[in-house]
Amino acid sequence: MFKFAHFADCHIGANRGPVLEKLELAAFSKAMDVCMQENVDFVLIAGDLFHANLPDMYVANEAVKKMKEVKDAGIPIYVIYGSHDYSPNGTSIIDILASTGLIKKVVKGEDVGGKLRLEVFTDPKTKAKLVGISGRKAGLERNYFEILDREFLEKEEGFKIFAFHSAISELKPEFLAQMESIPVSLLPKGFDYYASGHVHRRTESGFAGYERVVFPGALFGGYSRDLEDSAKGEKRGFYVVSFDDKVEEVKFMEVSVCDFEYFEYDVSDKNSVQAKKDLLDKLSKIKAESKIAVVKIKGELSGGKTSDISSSEIRDLLKENGALDVIINRYGLTSKDYASVRAIGEDVPAIENRLLRENIGAVKVSIEELKADKGAKLAQDLLKVLRQEQKLNETKKDYVERIQKHALNTLGLGDEGK
Repeated sequence: MFKFAHFADCHIGANRGPVLEKLELAAFSKAMDVCMQENVDFVLIAGDLFHANLPDMYVANEAVKKMKEVKDAGIPIYVIYGSHDYSPNGTSIIDILASTGLIKKVVKGEDVGGKLRLEVFTDPKTKAKLVGISGRKAGLERNYFEILDREFLEKEEGFKIFAFHSAISELKPEFLAQMESIPVSLLPKGFDYYASGHVHRRTESGFAGYERVVFPGALFGGYSRDLEDSAKGEKRGFYVVSFDDKVEEVKFMEVSVCDFEYFEYDVSDKNSVQAKKDLLDKLSKIKAESKIAVVKIKGELSGGKTSDISSSEIRDLLKENGALDVIINRYGLTSKDYASVRAIGEDVPAIENRLLRENIGAVKVSIEELKADKGAKLAQDLLKVLRQEQKLNETKKDYVERIQKHALNTLGLGDEGK
């Protein structure tokens, strides 16, 4: 019998603070150690190994050292791109690592009669057959699924794994209602295991013709929502799948590197002064020592400014009480005294997505690509480009030129868009 490990959404480099960065790397290192202890025959990472296509070199170096340990132990690592480590405008860290032989990309296809025919890669030791479609920004990988030669893949014999990085419409959590997704019917039928990524909550499901569709969820957390979910009890980790000519066992391997303390506070029917005093009093009593404290503040103040409830005071109080780090979610906090634009969603990406979709219609343009959902997606892609930080030792001139080039390519106006 053979075994493989299924990872997704490691998002290495997502957390910039020193505490969370250290924990993020610790989670990845611990997971890789478990793979070696379990003597898995290969590791499959279904996208978003890194949080950016060109991550910070310190975290990249730490991750590479651990992956080399795994490879030196005789365990190959197979990877597809996720929406974060995919780069439409240049070389990704995934390409660099693949060129060294440290990892193997299992994504390759060609146009055959107007259909996308994917190459089937066979693992030399286990003879398992791997096929993958990478994730792309704003769910653009759906175009690949729509032209996929499913019949060709369905005829392939042997133990088959289909890796992809997309949300499944039938399985989306309610809070991801606005996320682009694909119906399960766009997947090729008859694979033994569907190794999924992109949705950060763990899901094991099955449909007629698609027996095992598995999302391991985020390994540690790429966003504050992930840490909030962890604080509420969501288990983080990856899967080890035992198989021969069929799947024998699917086992979730929990990876825990810290404890969490979750506290939720509703300000409704209180003014800002009352709410602040009551909140700080309650927080002073919670046991957050040596934990990541996650504080969610919601509701509408009867009066005063939301800024009166100071995040810095909350953070200082909890750190004085021994918290390793403090995550504060106040996206649901409003006040009757101040009119504001409201959006459904509890984190920045969700709010941006909703605001762009709701307001794109107010912009009068004649270009089809700038209208409705297409325009909203393009705006989000452009925002991601403009948020890229200046790299270490990169001159301001080179930084500006790089951002301009990526922005033009995103808009389809650069050399790669011609």
